Amino acid sequence: MDASQYDCDIASTGWKSWHDISWVKIYQTVARIQTRIAKAAKAGEWRKVRSLQRLLTKSTGAKALAVRRVTENRGRKTPGVDQQTWSTPEEKWQAVNGLGIKRYKPLPLRRIYIPKANGEKRPLGIPTMRDRAMQALHLLALDPVAETIGDPHSYGFRRERSTADAIGQVRNVLSREVSPKWVLEGDIKGCFDNISHDWLAANVCMDKGVLKKWLRAGFVEMGRLFPTQAGTPQGGIISPVLANLALDGLQNELASLFRTVREARTAKVNLVRYADDFIITGSSKELLENEVKPLVERFLATRGLVLSEKKTKVTHVTEGFDFLGWNVRYFDSGLLVQPSKKNQKTFLDKIREFLRTRQAVAQVEVIEKLTPVIRGWANYHRSQNSTRTFAKCDHQIWQALWRWACRRHPNKGKKWVKKRYFRCVKGREWYFADKDKLLPVLGGYTKQVHAKINSDANPYDPKDDEYFSRRLAQRMERTLEGRRKLRWLWWWQEGRCPVCEQKITRETGWHLHHIVKRSERGSDKLTNLVLLHQNCHMQYHAREKHGPAGISMFK
Repeated sequence: MDASQYDCDIASTGWKSWHDISWVKIYQTVARIQTRIAKAAKAGEWRKVRSLQRLLTKSTGAKALAVRRVTENRGRKTPGVDQQTWSTPEEKWQAVNGLGIKRYKPLPLRRIYIPKANGEKRPLGIPTMRDRAMQALHLLALDPVAETIGDPHSYGFRRERSTADAIGQVRNVLSREVSPKWVLEGDIKGCFDNISHDWLAANVCMDKGVLKKWLRAGFVEMGRLFPTQAGTPQGGIISPVLANLALDGLQNELASLFRTVREARTAKVNLVRYADDFIITGSSKELLENEVKPLVERFLATRGLVLSEKKTKVTHVTEGFDFLGWNVRYFDSGLLVQPSKKNQKTFLDKIREFLRTRQAVAQVEVIEKLTPVIRGWANYHRSQNSTRTFAKCDHQIWQALWRWACRRHPNKGKKWVKKRYFRCVKGREWYFADKDKLLPVLGGYTKQVHAKINSDANPYDPKDDEYFSRRLAQRMERTLEGRRKLRWLWWWQEGRCPVCEQKITRETGWHLHHIVKRSERGSDKLTNLVLLHQNCHMQYHAREKHGPAGISMFK
């Protein structure tokens, strides 16, 4: 018996319910197999990769992790066509036992539409909970391959990578005087909807039968079933990784344009991609239009994709271009990256629309609803040149709040309105505040330089563990800024949940647990507090009902 198979069997021994699962053992076992998959993929041993993938997808531990993921993410309460969700421990445990490839047939997707920034609507396919769990299960086996063979400067839908890393690479290739001055702005027309099924089936390293079933499952709209002949549906857990795999290799294709290193250096061709949005730099407009663009079109054609003629264009850096919500433009003083006008308008329109439709709500509710909107937008843009933009947007937000306040009290004077809704804080006038609630201002978010990820780092390679741990610590330091108690606990626990021993991140979330309950007069002192994952917190209390859990698990 394979050693990893033995580990999986041991991990599943004695489980009788969802709360009996040993998450520590599961995470360790799955991580070991994923590391072996990544190592085999890097060495080009594809037979070994497929063998390890089968081993992983058949293990009970991986199935439990897949169910945990789909029952803890944002869409856990959104049902598919069968109108089912898994909300109780019993349903989750039944789901673990029910996952398997034998006689598996996915149900069609439930089609809904979400608005796009340009006023159009984007189709979104919602799989059933079982299909989501199956996708999450196979993604555990596919993601190590995707991370290992992916383009170094691809930053979308990949672990530990973000838009800030993508714009950081844009700075790297355009910020110097000797940098290229021409940019091809690429946009793929309906990328997710048009990827060739035949290409995916022939080139994606996973179970071909399961993949084909997902791609051809179809979708239900207005009670009618529509077949799918191409594309991977937006809304599926595995869809972004499939789209990335379809676009990986473009960087190597661009490198093949040049016969020598000297030619490549002279051409200054660099690719930066985030999902299906990308830019390619070049030393001249003719090079990008006559050589690079045709190569990209040929590369995409083999995958059933085409460039959007409307959005694909060649731009000089002094004219500027928009990328991922930022405007990038080169001035005499250097490269300036700031929030794009389109992105600013969308942000401000969202606030104005909220205030226009919430005329009767209390001030404290306005503060609670707008705080995450303002904080999120500020954190997204604070790594770039956003100071002036923040000041301008602060003024427009103040104008919207002032109109909202004056409309509520048409018979009151302006001094009364100011005293009722605004106050001076630390010498600054016009803070929108109610008692102890204060609406943050964009000007309060100072610039925070983002350290771009090492493009060769792989989260499934053990040699990069320390590197990613340092980056997580820096990220959590920013996330917990101003929350001293939580930050101290996170550092004291070395960033890990004591129940499952996995990282506590902004994405996983956390629960502040009292070791001695409040009902038993437990204090709020740091010695009585611990950070847990939400699922681990529920598991702890479930075990506590059947016997003393013991404080020792938190020591």
